Amino acid sequence: MVKPLSFKGDKKVKKRKRTEGGDDEAKAKAARTEEEVANDDSWLSADVVTDISGPTMLVLPTSPPSALSCDVTGKVFTIPIENIVDGNPSSAEPHDVRQVWVTSKIPGTEHYRFKSHHGRYLSCDKFGILSATSEAVSPLETFNLTEAAEKPGTFQIQTLRETYLAVKEPSSSKANAAPEVRGDATETGLDTALHIRMQARFKPRNKAAKEEKALQKISRSQLEEAVGRRLEDDEVKRLKKARREGDYHEVLLDLKTKNKHDKYG
Repeated sequence: MVKPLSFKGDKKVKKRKRTEGGDDEAKAKAARTEEEVANDDSWLSADVVTDISGPTMLVLPTSPPSALSCDVTGKVFTIPIENIVDGNPSSAEPHDVRQVWVTSKIPGTEHYRFKSHHGRYLSCDKFGILSATSEAVSPLETFNLTEAAEKPGTFQIQTLRETYLAVKEPSSSKANAAPEVRGDATETGLDTALHIRMQARFKPRNKAAKEEKALQKISRSQLEEAVGRRLEDDEVKRLKKARREGDYHEVLLDLKTKNKHDKYG
């Protein structure tokens, strides 16, 4: 089941689980840790193209920063970002579901698609006009993602016509107008370099690090059950250290062997 999006400032409801005994408590704690990893809805920046997946926010190089957005009619426009620290795009978070696109790689290709909050796909026609009205993916809804050479930590979105999504700031005579985004730029530059923010639980390396951290958490009773006897404090510390450093099974076997020697020696 897809988890509803949440935004900064929303109150989070924590589910409490009632358990009995040390083992049950340890298992409940491990379950909570796994749930936290799976449901981490904090936002962070994509570092490489292969990071980009799941709910994303396309932060445009406007002043002040804005996000590529769309409404239920499929109109694509920009919305100024409210959840941001000192105008830094790397701290941006969405405050409006219209700013969120679900990004995924098209199976069997190296291309990407962007699904809006109302289930339609971002599209760019031959004139460079963006919309989000299509329920299916055709070449118009298919894009390449590349890392921008002009600015580290940013990306470019390229159409299959080899044109780029670019921002055009309003002229001085239209100072109150919103920036325009089109997909007909033939050259890359600072106006094509986007920051891409994504939910932490979808970032591969971040997810792997949290799963590894969760793996390191284990109770004394679980360790004693694995060894088959009560453990001394230094043995518990040794096993926990081994889990962190990757030689847990070797140390566990050593303690089990010691257990047999003590029994039959």
